[in-house]
Amino acid sequence: MRPVPEAWRAPLRPFLSSRTYRDLTRFVDEERERGSVWPRDDDLFAALESTPPTSVSVVILGQDPYPTAGNAHGLAFSVPPGVRIPASLKNVFRELESDLKIPVPSSGDLRPWARQGVLLLNTVLTVREGEANSHARRGWEQFTSAVVTSILEGQQPVVFLLWGLPAQKLLAPLVRAPHVALEAAHPSPLARGKFFGSRPFSRANAHLRAWGRPEIDWRLP
Repeated sequence: MRPVPEAWRAPLRPFLSSRTYRDLTRFVDEERERGSVWPRDDDLFAALESTPPTSVSVVILGQDPYPTAGNAHGLAFSVPPGVRIPASLKNVFRELESDLKIPVPSSGDLRPWARQGVLLLNTVLTVREGEANSHARRGWEQFTSAVVTSILEGQQPVVFLLWGLPAQKLLAPLVRAPHVALEAAHPSPLARGKFFGSRPFSRANAHLRAWGRPEIDWRLP
């Protein structure tokens, strides 16, 4: 398994030196030897590579990568250029259009958000092809918790967009001032609850503006 990006190694050092992380690394390597695992190793830490700790202003927490071949490229909810936009991301774009009057993008590549400080982090970073949640409870949850803890301990205030109960249960009890958590239902068509009308994009920018931090330009190609 490829190394964690250098900028994140100091904040994550206690976890990276743990037995849990060593076991996780061995598990992922063995899974790749047996068959297809997504995202590819080169894209495994794309979220952390795109958004170093000092740049994080918004966190969107996903669940696990898309299990369909070629869909996952290391950023929660995002898909590579040219890939058909998944149903959950279509709903995100519908809310984006309603919230900020931004035309629905033709591509599901969210890297422009990541480069502005939106950390698109999945709770579980790998998945066996065709088997959703196949790498859950193997140590990735602890890894993600370590990433989030390092952000919460930082000096800059951050907006957490918590979509769905898993993200809310994991993070809502931990988010305290100066940070803020904005909760909504998951954008999946199968989810129960209210995602449409939650206005996460304008509300996140309102908090960033109040803190004197740069707003996110949520427009995509």
